[in-house]
Amino acid sequence: MEKVICALWASEGESRDDYGARLVAELPRALKAAGASGIRLNIRDAIVEPAAPLVQQWQQPQQDAAVQFWLPSANAIFRQQVDAVLAEMSGRFEAWLVAESTIIPNAQHQPAPGSRTWGWSQASFISFRPDMTWQDAVAHWHSHHTRVAIDTQSNFEYVQNIIVRPLTEGAQPYGAFVEECFPLDAMTDGRVFFDAVEDEAKFDQNTKAMVDSCAGFIDFSRIDIIPTSQYDFAHLDQA
Repeated sequence: MEKVICALWASEGESRDDYGARLVAELPRALKAAGASGIRLNIRDAIVEPAAPLVQQWQQPQQDAAVQFWLPSANAIFRQQVDAVLAEMSGRFEAWLVAESTIIPNAQHQPAPGSRTWGWSQASFISFRPDMTWQDAVAHWHSHHTRVAIDTQSNFEYVQNIIVRPLTEGAQPYGAFVEECFPLDAMTDGRVFFDAVEDEAKFDQNTKAMVDSCAGFIDFSRIDIIPTSQYDFAHLDQA
């Protein structure tokens, strides 16, 4: 099995909210019928609008949604039905083959089938620093930053996806896709985000540790960080 992550853009003239609602209603079952499993949607909707100040943008226009799923093979000749579904449902899409590493599984707020997961999900398309080798960037990410992200944030889910290769022509050369879930209050309160409510010293310490660690491997000129609502459709695999 291979995992695929796709960035999705709404069709011209379609609002982001309408597009997200259409994806939730139609895309998972269509992807399932095309052979995908373990389907998860991340959409930008009104619920996560308060997190707009946390957005970091490279792409113009920026991604409206993302979808994650597994295929027996992501090779192009076996992906044609899936690509056709994504093309039909979107103004455009980009896809990557990834290797998933679940750092913090969501045990606290497990998704209800097909319903919005509690809290909100920060979806990050990141690029590694150009002055580092791929090996050194990944070493910092895995051996240093991962521990910092666990220790300094209120994330109750943390999944790293290292990009193996692009699957669609023109897909941006990101190095990784990261998903982290937080309480809703973390959208507007940095002290909740950094797990430092009513502790100013801890807030300053955690913020600095995270900023310093990110600077150790991320190219901030080539990242897209978007707030999303997470919808998990793993239950379709039992249908």
